[in-house]
Amino acid sequence: MSTDFISFRDTAYVSKLICDYVENRPELQSLYHRFPNLENFKAQCEAKKSEFTSEKRSVLVEAFTQQYSGLAPSKLTTKAIQSLTKENTFTVTTGHQLNLMGGPLYFLYKIISTINLAKELKANAPENNFIPVFWMATEDHDFEEINHFNFQNKRFQWSQNTSGAVGVLDTSELSEFVTVFSNILGDSSHAQTLKELVKNAYLNHSNLADATRYLVHSLFGEDGLLIIDGNDAALKRLFIPQLTSEFTNQQAYKSVSQTNEQLTSIDAAYKIQVNPRELNLFYLKANLRERIVKNESYFSVLNTDIQWNLKELLAEVQSNPERFSPNVIMRPLYQETILPNLCYIGGGGEVSYWLQLKSYFDVEQITFPILLHRNSVLLISEKQHQKLDKLKVSVSELFQNKQALIQSQIKKISSLAVDFSIQKSHLKKQFEALYLIADQTDKSFKGAVSAQEKKQLKGLEALEKRLLKAEKKSHKDYINRLETIHLELFPNGGLQERYTNFTEFYLEHGEEFIKHLKLELAPLNQRFHVLTL
Repeated sequence: MSTDFISFRDTAYVSKLICDYVENRPELQSLYHRFPNLENFKAQCEAKKSEFTSEKRSVLVEAFTQQYSGLAPSKLTTKAIQSLTKENTFTVTTGHQLNLMGGPLYFLYKIISTINLAKELKANAPENNFIPVFWMATEDHDFEEINHFNFQNKRFQWSQNTSGAVGVLDTSELSEFVTVFSNILGDSSHAQTLKELVKNAYLNHSNLADATRYLVHSLFGEDGLLIIDGNDAALKRLFIPQLTSEFTNQQAYKSVSQTNEQLTSIDAAYKIQVNPRELNLFYLKANLRERIVKNESYFSVLNTDIQWNLKELLAEVQSNPERFSPNVIMRPLYQETILPNLCYIGGGGEVSYWLQLKSYFDVEQITFPILLHRNSVLLISEKQHQKLDKLKVSVSELFQNKQALIQSQIKKISSLAVDFSIQKSHLKKQFEALYLIADQTDKSFKGAVSAQEKKQLKGLEALEKRLLKAEKKSHKDYINRLETIHLELFPNGGLQERYTNFTEFYLEHGEEFIKHLKLELAPLNQRFHVLTL
């Protein structure tokens, strides 16, 4: 087993903003508090220690204790929960939607990046405790995003009419899925382990939040990972000041809008990941999660008859804070309010929208966490490596899109000079002499020279394409093999980690698969990991 690395920029699958961030572009430094390196975590600890009170710690420990009451937590889990009462205990957090079976592979990479960073921080600062935390996005209501996963090029999907937060979804309808999926797994020892995991998660728990907690705890409980559900009345009570601020000041909208303008002024190529609303909260009740909007003299909940004036709304916040659910803009603030958190680990899209939030955190006087891009991974078998060696293709070359890969490889293996770059360069030099003559005559002659240059270059390009097409025909078998291996490693032309479910690799390698990931993933190594299994 081995690991290679490719820079994010060379993969062509990571945004310019994230590439610039991991390379510490100076112009971006106003958008975050501290850059992710070991030296900066000491100052982050001090800042969070002074901010996170013992009262908050007591509430947090009680919430974790209640949420784990339906499980048999490991000794390490129980110890981690109790350690949160101490002022020298901090968290490192990642979050994920409640995807069926965890969804794509990066579900694992997020969690293992978080576990491994906590271990690395402990080794660097043994006087402190660092607890890895997995935040379940139980309050999301986009069921279509979470109701499926891919296994061996088959899509398994949970079809159900839903409304409201996904965490409370009834899992009783998943019995057919459990049967069908279990039958496909076969009878190996690894298959038996997966069957028990799926059955116990989805048939022995009444809702999706509890099922997901069981699934994640079964895989990572022995690593001391704590799994938190933010849809908790006691935790929401800690967020009352920020809820009140949102309704009275609409500061999220003001701050994030200004940051969005700043981002595009730094670089027009940067994509704005999220746009704030005037109010960034939902109202949450049974089978209901709808946006709260502000009208001239009152506030209302979309698609309902619920409305309040400001005084009534603030009274509702005080009485029932659990009914107010933050959107993508406010959820990070909620997380950092209720956890003694140092760092958030997320994918490219997540880190991008966190970079839009620092000024909002500053106004709300909550310490902005260190942001770390999760480990990204391409898994390759020894057999696939052998195929690549026979095709004389490097792993880094595979990160091109399929057509670009085919063209580059045909040019490399062809006995003919398929690339006409030399001829084009020679042609341009010839026209340089004509331009010197044109400068000494009228503009119409210069225009004629330019038109002729474009015509001849276009002709060369047409000949190049025709020759390339002919070479593709003569290397048809090679191209078929190249397309096959590319499809295996980049399903549907995208990243493996965004398509394939972890069970596909667990079925073959069992627990050793996850152990190998834990050994190889280095969260502060901000490059794309290529792991041979």
